[in-house]
Amino acid sequence: MTSRLTVSNGWFVDEKGRRVLLRGVNVGGSSKVPARPNGATHIKTDFRDHRDVSYIGRPFPLSEAESHLRRIKHWGFNCLRFLVTWEAIEHRGPGDYDKEYLEYLQEILKIAEEFKLHAFIDPHQDVWSRMCGGDGAPGWTLEKVGLDLTKFDASEAAFLMQRRYNPNDPKAYPPMSWPQNKTRFAAANMWTLFFGGKDFAPSCLVEGQNVQDYLQEHYFNALKQVAAFAKDMDYVLGFDTLNEPDQGWIGAKVDGSNVDLSTVIGYGFTPMDAMATASGFPRTVGYREIKRFGVKETRKDIMNAARVSVWLKGCPDIWRTERIWDLERDQPRILNNDHFMKRRGVEVDFVRDYLSPFVNRVAKEIRTVMPHAIVFYEGSTEKTIMGQPLRIDVPPNSVHAAHWYDVGTIGTKRFMEKASYDIAKGTTVIGPGNVAQMFVRQLKGIGEGTAQVSRGVPTLIGEFGLCYDLDQKSAYGKLKTDPLEAWKTHERALSKYYNALDASLLNSTQWDYTSDNTNEWGDQWNLEDFSIFSVDQLKEPDDINSGGRAIRGFCRPHFITVAGTPTRMKFDMRTGSFVFDFDADPSVSDGTTIYLPDVQYPEGFTIRLSEGRHEYDKKAQVLHVYTGQKGIHSVSVSREHAIEFGWEEDEEEAKT
Repeated sequence: MTSRLTVSNGWFVDEKGRRVLLRGVNVGGSSKVPARPNGATHIKTDFRDHRDVSYIGRPFPLSEAESHLRRIKHWGFNCLRFLVTWEAIEHRGPGDYDKEYLEYLQEILKIAEEFKLHAFIDPHQDVWSRMCGGDGAPGWTLEKVGLDLTKFDASEAAFLMQRRYNPNDPKAYPPMSWPQNKTRFAAANMWTLFFGGKDFAPSCLVEGQNVQDYLQEHYFNALKQVAAFAKDMDYVLGFDTLNEPDQGWIGAKVDGSNVDLSTVIGYGFTPMDAMATASGFPRTVGYREIKRFGVKETRKDIMNAARVSVWLKGCPDIWRTERIWDLERDQPRILNNDHFMKRRGVEVDFVRDYLSPFVNRVAKEIRTVMPHAIVFYEGSTEKTIMGQPLRIDVPPNSVHAAHWYDVGTIGTKRFMEKASYDIAKGTTVIGPGNVAQMFVRQLKGIGEGTAQVSRGVPTLIGEFGLCYDLDQKSAYGKLKTDPLEAWKTHERALSKYYNALDASLLNSTQWDYTSDNTNEWGDQWNLEDFSIFSVDQLKEPDDINSGGRAIRGFCRPHFITVAGTPTRMKFDMRTGSFVFDFDADPSVSDGTTIYLPDVQYPEGFTIRLSEGRHEYDKKAQVLHVYTGQKGIHSVSVSREHAIEFGWEEDEEEAKT
């Protein structure tokens, strides 16, 4: 009997007809960089060796796979958002695929299947490529359009930790600096070509093809290599189309007059700033910082005073060729301010005209190899959090894999639980109860937006999570003196995030589980430190929980499968009270299953059912519930004895 899930009426459904809640984790943060040579971003490089790398060992060495996957399963997760990068598959050159890496992936996914962990493949990227300050595409994609990737940092085309980080000067490369690369030349240029090359750069040909067709076809073919190795695995659900796709300059005026820089921290480049500096012409660009509850421009600096150009010798500047800008008295001058605004005289819409066709093309290409593949699609994270529905012409058998983050906490590296900023409303939120309700409202809005635009499509929050280096890494010091106190803040934050997910019964995959995370270097990528596991917390190898961070914050009761339709789920971490209501369907074979972790009920629990019977599998930490009548049923769980977890809920929040 197959274990493959299907999608029906807004839910995942198993082979027995039960609705399934996917509660999973991303593996892993260091999958963004090569294992050999070590691609951790604090290690200096100019990327000249970009073709000679290996990702074998990402997300973890084969010899360690069982221990990591057993821990993930023990913590109640039943799904992996499994990161791969285009670079990992096709780094050596166009059409030259890393077969050894693909075989390694297949072995890891087989082990995950043994633990009954569902997985979907995430072709991950951030700001296009490692060479642009992120991860994703191979280096040769940049060279094919005429760029010298060794000059990106010097020309200000990218802001690279590999070049800028200085342990003696925290301001040289501050945490969360990588997103500013979205407005810099290297990434913005590549995304514009990838999605809109035929419309905006018709003169740019690579090996006889327009650059858009060339790049996209190589991307599709790389994904199909992975699909060929995973197509017969029942627990591999399908593919994400592309992590956090960016529109580059599509829809922007060249002078930047309609570009929203309100969320950019660091230097915010207009398209003209980016094009000019990349071609060796200095520009004055504003620098933006978090001030109180907003982002403000605090100064202006001259960028690329050394006049370094990113264009390879003999390669023309694509955008001057397209007559977007040129020189007047040796200074850049805009020739066509609306170049990226219109297509054949009609104003463009990135989602409608570029992202939607792309999502459908990914589905079509993947399904030539893996016909049953579920397609997980997403759009702009910022727009999603701001409550803007993603209006995509959704292919059949799809899931909206939106991302959501507590932006105030991530931006400040402090848990903003008493006062925060609501990016969706543009207002300050005061009071712990109101902040918690903001989380509920934002996540509920994502699910409702999906249902409104694409009926029958489930929502899965593909990324959400918490940075563990809050308050200048104070938890790591407290672990030595007061382990119970160390994770107090993190547990509160995670509890509120999961409460908000529960309120709308949303599927989710938390960001992230990084097997080689350390307290010093975090997830090995751009000073991010989101991993729920760290080797520095792994003190007792025989204890399956050792290595975990703030486990009680994410390891909590939830339904796994239900014979019927879920209607309500709520957990109070402070008291241990858990309630799950569902509209039972006795015709569905087998029963309802609920995860009840020992970490929340170390001294046992009491079960109350409105009707039916139950069995508890202590080893699996799973409660089986069997009902014999139609209608609303309720399962309630309470701790056998009260316990103290080291923090008390705020009175105002408790009332809310």
